[in-house]
Amino acid sequence: MDKVDYDRALYYTHRSEWDNLLILMVRTKDDLLSKRIEHFLHAYHFSHDYTVVERNLYTLLRYIEHANITYSEEQPLEVDVVKM
Repeated sequence: MDKVDYDRALYYTHRSEWDNLLILMVRTKDDLLSKRIEHFLHAYHFSHDYTVVERNLYTLLRYIEHANITYSEEQPLEVDVVKM
């Protein structure tokens, strides 16, 4: 998976850029991220109950946080070695 997808999802959610979030939902290779975005956008546009929208938003944000933590743990730290 690409860490950029998670950063974009967080940015688009924060900026309320729903069109870009929808495009990201279609293009990402992470099925869970896509499903979380789908559930949130559906609740945002069609639900009359704010608690449903809020629950889906928090579910999306928790998944993004989890994915970012997992992604950073999998990637080794790059250390620049200076030769003297």
